[in-house]
Amino acid sequence: MDSQTSQPSQASPSPHTFQVDLRGLVDLLSHHLYSSPKVYLRELLQNAVDAITARRAEQPGAPARVRLHADGRTLRVDDTGVGLTESDVHGLLATIGRSSKRADGLQEARSDFLGQFGIGLLACFVVAERIRVVSRSARTPDAPPVEWTARDDGSYTVRTLPEAARPEPGTTVHLVARAGAGEWLTPERVRTLARDFGSLLPYDVRVGDEAVTDLPAPWDRPHPSPATRRVALARHCQGLFGFTPLDSIDLDVPLAGVRGVAYVLPTAVSPAQRATHRVHLKGMLLTERAEQLLPDWAFFVRCVLDTDSLRPTASRESLYEDETLAAVREALGERIRSWLTGLAANDPERLAAFLSVHHLGVKSLARHDTEMLRTMLPWLPFETTDGRLSLEEFAQRHPVVHFTRAVEEYQQVAPIASAQGIGVVNGGYTYDSDLVEALPSVRPGTVVAELDADTVTAHLDAVDPAEELALSGFLAAARARLDPLGCDVVLRAFHPLSVPALHLDDRAARHEQARAEAEEQADDLWAGILGSLRGSAPRARLVLNHLSPLIRRIGALKDAELIGTATESLYGQALLMAQRPLRPADSALLNRAFIGLLEWATHGEDGHR
Repeated sequence: MDSQTSQPSQASPSPHTFQVDLRGLVDLLSHHLYSSPKVYLRELLQNAVDAITARRAEQPGAPARVRLHADGRTLRVDDTGVGLTESDVHGLLATIGRSSKRADGLQEARSDFLGQFGIGLLACFVVAERIRVVSRSARTPDAPPVEWTARDDGSYTVRTLPEAARPEPGTTVHLVARAGAGEWLTPERVRTLARDFGSLLPYDVRVGDEAVTDLPAPWDRPHPSPATRRVALARHCQGLFGFTPLDSIDLDVPLAGVRGVAYVLPTAVSPAQRATHRVHLKGMLLTERAEQLLPDWAFFVRCVLDTDSLRPTASRESLYEDETLAAVREALGERIRSWLTGLAANDPERLAAFLSVHHLGVKSLARHDTEMLRTMLPWLPFETTDGRLSLEEFAQRHPVVHFTRAVEEYQQVAPIASAQGIGVVNGGYTYDSDLVEALPSVRPGTVVAELDADTVTAHLDAVDPAEELALSGFLAAARARLDPLGCDVVLRAFHPLSVPALHLDDRAARHEQARAEAEEQADDLWAGILGSLRGSAPRARLVLNHLSPLIRRIGALKDAELIGTATESLYGQALLMAQRPLRPADSALLNRAFIGLLEWATHGEDGHR
C-alpha cells in the first residue's frame, strides 16, 4: 500500500494516489470497524496528544496545547506536537496502516502513545470529504512547513509552504464536512465529543475558549472527609451513569496502571445481564461498553477507570482479551471482595442494605470462595421454615440443616415440616443449595441433609394399628383410585389440622413417573427401551391426615364410588397446595372429581347421601 512520492515544490503540485480503494476503506471504517462516526474526533485528539507526547520526550519543556474550532461545515484542530517534514508525510500519512509513532527511534517509547494501529486521519473520511494538514517539524527546525491535502476519491497532494505559513512547530488539521455529515462538525457536537473522549487527557485541550480536560480525575481529587468524598463520587456517578450508587469502591491497581472507581447499583439486576464499564486508556476514553473488565460475579457494579497497560482492539473501542486483562480482572475482583469483607467487619448496616439488593452476586462469589462464604455466612439471607435467616443463625437452631433443591419441593413440605419441628432451607433459588451443601466446610460439625418424602413421612406420627385396620376398606378404595396415577396412599397423624392431605414425592419419583408416561405413549420399540429403564424409586404418596375432621368423615363413608371421588378431590387439592404443575391426567382428574361432587351434592335427595 505504498504511495507515490513527489519532489518538494511550492507550485503546480502533482497529485498522488493511495494504493487502496479509499471509498471502500471509508465504508469499512464507518460500517464495520467503528460503531459510530463520532470516533473521528477521538482519532484527531489521539493524533494530537501522541504528537505532543513525542515532542515532550525530546523537549520536556515544550508547550502542550490542543485547540479545536468548529462551525458546522469545517473543523480545525491545532496542536503543539512534534510535527512532520515532507518526507514524514510521504512515509507516514500517505501509507495506510503505518503510525508516526514508529519513526525516528521513537519505537522504544511506544508505551507513552495512545495509538497502536496507524489508521489515523483516514478515520476522518467518515465525516469529511477533504482533509488538509499543515505541519512543521520540531525535530527538524530548518525544514519548511508542509501541506498534505487529501480527498475522499483517493487522491492527495503534498507541497511545502513558506515559513510564515506556520512559524512554530506543530500540526493543524482542517476538515471539510461531506454531504449529510455537517452535524458532526457543529460546535456543540464537537464540544460534547471532545469532553466525552478527552476529559482525563493530561494536556490543555480546549474547544474554542472552553476547557475540555477536567483533572484530577474524580477519584483522585482531595476532599475534607470520607463523607464528602462519597457525596462527590455519587454526584459523578449520577452524571455519568444516571443513578445514585449505594456505595463506591476504589479501584487502585498500581502494578497494572489502573486507577478508578466502581459504583454499586442501587437496584437488583439479573446475574445474566452483561455489565458494561467505561475505560480510559492514558486519559482517552476507549469504550463505554467494556464487558470483560470484571469477574462475572461482580455484575452489581459499574466501573469507570483509567489505565495505561490494557491493550485495545483494532477499532480502539473495546479491550483485547489477553493475559494482562485477565490479571487486571482478577485484581479488580479482589478489590471488590475486600470491600465486602470490610463492610462485614466495620459497617454491618451498609452491608445489610447492600445484601438486601444484591445477595445473588455475593452468593455467586461465595460458592467458589470459601473465605467469602465464611465472612458472609452471618449475613446472607435464605428462605427457611423459621423465616428469612442467615445459614449461621439457622444452623444454631437446628441440629440437622435440611434443604430442598426445588422451590416446589419446599412449598410442598414447609408447612408440615415446620409443624413437626423440622428445619428446612429452600435451596431452590439460584446458588442456595450449593451454599447449604458447602456449609460444613466453613462450619465444622454442621450436619446437612437433603429433605425427601421419606424423611417427612418418618417425622409424621403413625396411626394406632387398630384405628388403621378399621379404615382398611376406605384406604383400599382410595389406593385403587390413585394407583393408575402412580401414587400411593398413606395414613398419618400430623399438624396443622387444617391440612387434610399432603402430596409428597421427590425427584426420583418424578423421573420414574415421567418415564412411565413416556412408555405409555411410545411405540413398541421405544416402549421396550423405556421399560428397561424402569427404576425402583418410591412412588409419590398422598399422606392423609388422620387428625383432620374431614378425613374422619370421608373415612366413615360406605359408598366406594363416593370414596373414590373424595380421594381424587383430596389428591387434586394437595397438588394445588404444593403448587406443582398439573399433568393432563391430573387436570382430567380434578375436573372429574369436581363434577362428581356436584352430582353427589345435587342428587342427595335421591338417597345418595
